[in-house]
Amino acid sequence: MWARAARVLRRVALLVPLLLTALALLLLPRPPQYSPPARLPSPPPQPREEAHIQNSITEDEIQLNSINQDIEEEPRLPWFMSGGEQRPWHHDPHARLFPEDAPGDDRIVEQLTYTLPKDEEVPVKKILLANGLGTWGVAGGRTEFIRNKCPVDACTLTADAREAANADAILYKDHHIPFNVKRPPNQIWILYYLECPYHTASLRPTSLDVFNWTATYRRDSDIVAPYEKWVYHDTLFTEKEPERNYAANKTKKVAWFVSNCHARNRRLQYARQLSKFISVDIYGACGSHHCPRADPNCLEMLDKEYKFYLAFENSNCRDYVTEKFFVNGLQHDVLPIVMGARPSEYAAAAPHNSYIHVEEFAGPEELAAYLRRLDEDDTLYNSYFKWKGTGEFINTYFFCRVCAMVHANARRQRNAHYTDVQGWWRDAACTRTDWRASSRDPP
Repeated sequence: MWARAARVLRRVALLVPLLLTALALLLLPRPPQYSPPARLPSPPPQPREEAHIQNSITEDEIQLNSINQDIEEEPRLPWFMSGGEQRPWHHDPHARLFPEDAPGDDRIVEQLTYTLPKDEEVPVKKILLANGLGTWGVAGGRTEFIRNKCPVDACTLTADAREAANADAILYKDHHIPFNVKRPPNQIWILYYLECPYHTASLRPTSLDVFNWTATYRRDSDIVAPYEKWVYHDTLFTEKEPERNYAANKTKKVAWFVSNCHARNRRLQYARQLSKFISVDIYGACGSHHCPRADPNCLEMLDKEYKFYLAFENSNCRDYVTEKFFVNGLQHDVLPIVMGARPSEYAAAAPHNSYIHVEEFAGPEELAAYLRRLDEDDTLYNSYFKWKGTGEFINTYFFCRVCAMVHANARRQRNAHYTDVQGWWRDAACTRTDWRASSRDPP
């Protein structure tokens, strides 16, 4: 009996430590649940060491580039615009300077931004003005090119007939003046016309095939010399909402300042027909209203009193758009109604949606109906002024461009020649009716 009790006690003694250990484990506090450590962002990769130092970019340079990008969001204006400082620095041997380079384009901006290689010494080109310096209002020598900071200024002007044999180019205004000296083979003869074919004298038969270049308002001239040139500050933004109501406080309809009552395109007859359907105030010798041409208040009336202005040219000729449109019309707060060049030619020269062409309508009555609609709808009327503030009329720097092209011509070894410059100037260039009635298309 005592032996059995001893065996039981030994078993109990063995179990007690195990029971106490289990009890202790149960009574201990539970450890927090395990969670993996938070993942830290990876450090940026170290830049690979490049073979050439000029390809490495420092932190300062990155910051500078960022600043430059912010600055360049505002387009820099070219040198020929108001406040413009962007000068051409790269010589483009294939620049679109001549008519064959860009048919239908006036190429004025391309000529103003052409420059010669900076690492070359170039010869000074001599340009002889056959009609004298006073005719052009310029000084002799290099003054014109230096004063205007022409991108290509290696030229000199002279009016000395003794230079005719060694001049690089001779510029003739309106007519040909023979110098009776042997002409060098590479000398360029340029014929300049300001007025339209109806108002320019014919050349002698012996002068028809002696010219290399033309300089006129026509877009197919070698050097286009327009009455005005419109350029947008940014070609992607051609309109913006008007800052004011251009119709406000205007009580009068149509105005016209005119002195020539016998124009070939019968503009006076058209205006009188128009006046049967809408009020037209004609100032000058051809109408009943008077305001001296020298009085600045005359044109101020357009800003304050009139909604429309008849910017009618005296001739319907190719590309013939004068100050009647650009100055009397667009440079005042009035909507121009135009007659002269073709509708497509106005579109090429004028700001977008800035005028009304008479040939957009069947006749004066239909035009008058549209003008009355514009008179009653300020929103529609103001849509014709969204171009304002998007660009400017620039100085086309005629002699800067002549200099640039004489140099470019020599570099390209370009040969140009008019076998009949009068045929080019006059044939199919004008019409006595409107362009729709004329069967003659531009060449």
